[in-house]
This record gives sequence, C-alpha cells and structure tokens, in this order.
Amino acid sequence: MARRIRKNKAFKFKPFSPKQLKLLNFWREGSPWHEADIMIADGSIRSGKTIACICSFLQWSQVNFNGESFILAGKTMGALKRNVIKPMLQILTAWGWNYNYNRSENFIEIGTNTYFMYGANTEASQDALQGLTAAGAYADEAALFPRSFVDQMIGRCSVDGAKIFLNCNPEGPHHYIKEEFIDKAKEKNIYHLHFTMDDNLTLSKKVKDRYKRMFTGVFFKRFILGLWVAADGLIYQLFADNPKDYIIDDEWLKEHPIIMGTIGVDFGGTKSAHAFTFTGFTQGYRHVVTLKEYYKKKRLSPAQLEADFVDFVKHIQSKYKCYEAYCDSAEQTLISGLEAAVIRAGIPIELKNAIKGPINDRIAFYNSMMSQGRYKIHNSCTHTIRALEEAVYDEKKPTKDVRLDDGQMNIDSLDAMEYSTEYIQDDILYINVA
Repeated sequence: MARRIRKNKAFKFKPFSPKQLKLLNFWREGSPWHEADIMIADGSIRSGKTIACICSFLQWSQVNFNGESFILAGKTMGALKRNVIKPMLQILTAWGWNYNYNRSENFIEIGTNTYFMYGANTEASQDALQGLTAAGAYADEAALFPRSFVDQMIGRCSVDGAKIFLNCNPEGPHHYIKEEFIDKAKEKNIYHLHFTMDDNLTLSKKVKDRYKRMFTGVFFKRFILGLWVAADGLIYQLFADNPKDYIIDDEWLKEHPIIMGTIGVDFGGTKSAHAFTFTGFTQGYRHVVTLKEYYKKKRLSPAQLEADFVDFVKHIQSKYKCYEAYCDSAEQTLISGLEAAVIRAGIPIELKNAIKGPINDRIAFYNSMMSQGRYKIHNSCTHTIRALEEAVYDEKKPTKDVRLDDGQMNIDSLDAMEYSTEYIQDDILYINVA
C-alpha cells in the first residue's frame, strides 16, 4: 500500500471567527447541538466554512470512534482532492497526526479509522457507496450532488452516533438541500450555520471588496450574499446592456497580444449547430478573449466536418499558439474522426474531452470575467455575440439553472466557448489582477 506519513506542508492556522468556532465545537458535550444528526454549513464563497468543517469533522470522528469507516465526498474525485484532501493533509501535518494516504485506492487511514473518498458527479455515483457501513460523512459542495447520492450517503451512516457534515454554496430556492434539509432543519434534527465572508477573519476589506466586484446579479446574491435565489431572465445581463464594452477589433489585439489559446468544440444534432470557438489569453490570463468562431446549422457529413475543423485549426495556428481542443464528450465517434483528420493533415493538436461540469459554474465564470472587465470578444464572432445578448434561463425549469434551448436560441456557440476555458476557469477566476 502506498503510504504517506506527515510529509505535507503544515497548514498555517489563523484565528477562527465566532461562526467558525460554532462549527468546530457544535458536536461537543455541552453544546445545544451536540446531538444533531446533520450539520449544514452554507453561504458565500471564501467564508471560511470549508476549513472549519474539515477540522470539525476530523476532530469529531477521532474523538468519538475507533476502527470505523467514514465517507469523504466531492463533486468529482479531482475536486475532492483539490478542495478537501490537500488542506486536510496539511491540517493533519500541523496537528502532528500520523496518517496513511493510499492514492491508488482513494482512502486515508488516521489512527484506527479509515476515510474513503468518493466522487458524486452522476446518478450512478451512489452505487459505489452500497454495502458500506459508515460512522459519518463529509460532503463538500453538496448542493452539486445528485439527490440519490446524498440519500445513499445518509443511509450508509448507520453506526450509533453517526453525523453528516454538509458544506455548500447556495443554488436555487427549490434545490433539495434548501427545501428538504435547511427548511426542515428543526424537524430533521439538523444544525444549520450560514456563513458570509465576514466570518473569515483572514480576508482583508480590500480582498472582500475585490470578490464583491467579481460577481453580479444572481451570482452576487448566491456567491457573495450566500442566498438561495432563483436564476431568471437574461443570463449575461452585463453584456446585453453594453455589448460595446466587450466587443474588440484588431487594434485592441495589437495593444493586448494573445499569448496562447484553446479551442472548444460542440457537435450539432437535429436542431442544433456544429460550433468551434477559439479562445485566446493575454499575458497572465489578464483577459479571456473569444477570437474566432465556426457555426454551421445544417447537416454535415463526417468528412465535411473533419475538413472544416482542419481548416479552422490551420487558420488559428497560423496566428496563435494553440495545441489543445476540448470537445463535447457525448460524441466519441466524431471526436475520433477529428483526431484522425488532424493526424493526416500533420497538425500538432491534442483533442480532449470537455469537462462539461455544472452549467452554473461555466456561466458564473463568464459573468465574473465580464464584471471584472476581463472578457472580450472579437467583432467577427457575430454568432457568439448574438448568443450572449439573447441567452436566457428556461422559466419552465425553475428548480435548475438551465439555458433555454428551444431550437431557436444559439446555445451551441456558448457551449463551445465554455468548453475552451472550463479546464482552467477556476485558476483564471481567482487570479488577482488588480
């Protein structure tokens, strides 16, 4: 078994806020909430809830149990390792606790307890939990989990004294976490703690102000105020109100040179279009720029699609550094055809599956770039410009954030645009370019 014993950099603790201390100690004897079955920490981004939740979960599980199994769950295994496991190992190092981390089998042994790691990105994810008897669970970004996984996770925690720790940012007001857990907290013996950035004492006013400038509209209400509110109306309100603030020409590019870029590919169907988008980045990812588009809303043979893609890539590579394309993973046969075509043409580009994460994250990224003045689009990209001006939420699906796709709206250009940046959007979003 691959073993790793206290080799991580130690976490540098800062003073905890009163809200974080409540989360850290709610389970201890003497607390009015020590018998709660579920703890939910929700609220704004960068509010300090994740670190406090990890610390609380580790201490609670080690103080109260020996030789038991626990669940650590994230939206994906990659997100779990990045957002939870990495700081968790640093925390354990700071505390001087020995641990064995089995990377290949995805579990951590701390003392006599074992913590099993799970991704929760599909309905089928719940199957991995079946048969497990657990004494507790920690769920990060729980609002992004399928309901089936959360129900199965709770059902697996059948050891006496088990507790569920849920950590999340808000979604819509009809989300099951809001309606079935938070709104029913008293009757279901749930301890609910709502966090804002003021509950994170490590953030200066300057930093908090910067985060507040990053989001507008529904995303400001959710990510900054921490409210469970509905998404409705125009998706890119800032762009629709003032498109001239974002549309650029060749003169702008001379003053802001593109360092490199990537291509996003969305494949068409019966009512949708084939779309390719090239997105460029200026130095230090200061700007995200939609530079070139391809849009064909008609039936194409695989050979014609491959020829058009080869031409598109050749044109891009004649001007810019571009060696990756992120393609709609639902069409593996078409991707294979494009791969074969670029190889025959001697074009050095790697085709990868698009991540296709939560639509809310992708939309929030571009809204944030617009709010910060960091998104631009070349005036030749007329289909994408119109798509950004017209995109709206589907009012017939109030329980989810869904773009209206009625066969008339162009969501294909938007999907391709998002695929080209999704792999790096979190890194770009939180770069301090002030």
